[in-house]
Parts: sequence; C-alpha cells; structure tokens
Amino acid sequence: MRNHFRVPAIDAGPWSLAVTGLVERRLMLSLTDLDRLPSETRVVTLECAGNGRRFLTPAVDGEPWGLGAVSTAEWTGVPLAVVLDRAGVLHTATDVVFRGADHGSVPGPAGEIFFERGLSLPAARDGDVLLAYAMNGEALSFQHGFPVRVIVPGWYGVASVKWLSAIELTDHPFAGYFQTTKYRYEVEGTAEPVTLQRVKALITEPTEGADLPPGETVIRGVAWSGAAAIANVQVSIDGDYWQDARLLGERRRHSWRRWEVLADLDRPGEHKIRARATDLAGNTQPESPIWNRYGYGNNAVQTLSVRVAPRADRSRTDTSPR
Repeated sequence: MRNHFRVPAIDAGPWSLAVTGLVERRLMLSLTDLDRLPSETRVVTLECAGNGRRFLTPAVDGEPWGLGAVSTAEWTGVPLAVVLDRAGVLHTATDVVFRGADHGSVPGPAGEIFFERGLSLPAARDGDVLLAYAMNGEALSFQHGFPVRVIVPGWYGVASVKWLSAIELTDHPFAGYFQTTKYRYEVEGTAEPVTLQRVKALITEPTEGADLPPGETVIRGVAWSGAAAIANVQVSIDGDYWQDARLLGERRRHSWRRWEVLADLDRPGEHKIRARATDLAGNTQPESPIWNRYGYGNNAVQTLSVRVAPRADRSRTDTSPR
C-alpha cells in the first residue's frame, strides 16, 4: 500500500461520486447506484512506480522500495465507460480527471491539494478501466480505497486513484502536481510521463541468501508487463546461458504470469540466479537500472544470491561396531 496523504475517513451512507464537466448530464452516484449498474471482475497486477527505487545509483529521494511494491488482486466494479455513457460525454471533451478524497500539503503549491490524476479520453474509455468497489470478493478496505477506487490495468498504480470522490471531463490535459511535477521520468533536462508498467520478472523462490542442498532446484517467480502479455521468461545461473522457463496458468492480459524452471545447482558455494522477461510487444528487461530523478520504473534484470552446501561424501565406509 502506498499513500501520499492520510487515509480519509469516509462514511459510505452519504458518500456519492460526482461526474461533472463536459457532460450532458451531471451525475451524483451513490454506492447503491453503482451496485445497480453492470459490473465486471478483472484480475489485475498493480505496481508502484517506485518499486525497486533503492537499487538506483546514485540514490534518489522517495520511498526506498525494494522489490515488494507489487501485488495482484481480483477487482470488481463498474466499467468506467458505462458511467461515461450514462453522463453523456460532450464532443469537446478530451480528458478525464479523477479526484480522490485524500488531501494534504506538497512542496511548491500553497495550501493543501487533493490527490488527482488524469487520463486522455481514449485511455479512459478503454473497456478495462474499472470503478472498483470490491477486492478479492470483499468490499474495499479503507487502506485500499473504500468505498470506490479507479483501477487502470497495465498502468503504474498512481493512475488507480483511491477514495474516488469526483470525475471531471475537460477539454485539456490535466496538469496537476501528481501529473506534471511528480511521476515523470526526468533525465538530464528531459521528462516523460509515467504510464504503462515496464516488463519485469521477479524471482520468488528461492529467496535471497537461501541455503540450498546440492542438486536440482526449482526456481519460481512471476512476470508482468503493462504493454502486452508475457511472451517468455529466461533464467541464467552464474552468467551462463539463458534457459527458458515454463509459463504456468492461463494468459491474462493485465495480470502477472507465474513461471518456473528446474536448475542444477551441484557445485558448492555461492551462485547468482538471474531472471528476465520479454512481452509480446518485444519489450525486454535491461541489464542495469535506468536512472531517473525520482527513481521510477526500475525494471532491471534481478540478480539473486544463494548458497549451495557441499555434497555429502558417500564413499566413506561405516566402520562403527554392530
């Protein structure tokens, strides 16, 4: 979980979602209203844009995430397109702004601001974007955005605004603090917005520093990408050739894919395990982190160290008395 401001206290009874701006009909939707609209359920992987930030050199400011700022859940809610159609989007509208109920102070702007993010209208009309009110079959918890949050599959988590209070249709791109000041890849005077998750494989088994017996070891993990489904995952031991892993389960467009490979770790001592993923759009992971001012989007190939114990000497004869 990652919040920029304090979790707001929201009473679901009087809560409503305002849909305003360049629409034919202004809407005020209660939780009951949303529950009556057509719903869909999607399995979606969300990753913080700062996941892996602490591995950048030189170090950058921000939450010093290792590799754990990612999760996958089953989200249920109303497709955003259904709500936009009900409001009637005017032909002059080009962008959609989402406002959360959480607010606070940030460097620069005077006073407090709300957490807000924007999407272009075509991106917002993507049929996979949800106004989610349930997670894994249960109502959202306060920490995860109760009563309603946006889920933008494939994008870094910042786009999936929690504690949603308002949706506004505008005729210009949103230029708020969390859109144009933060959440941009800034390198040597250039800036590019943070959008889709970069392709990444994560080793989940064994763990860093694990002590393993000699012989065959199963290496497992997950892989995901915002641009396309995973095409393949490869694993290398001690810089040797890349071995294809076996992809498990069904392919889901916006969810991580589990994978595994059998490796022979017979030599005692330390071993380096590396994993890299490639998606169906042809994107693959870089060898080292791509540095940027705020440490976003680090998808460098992961390297994990394990230790293998010496194999027991089976040639010795048991001479103990019988």
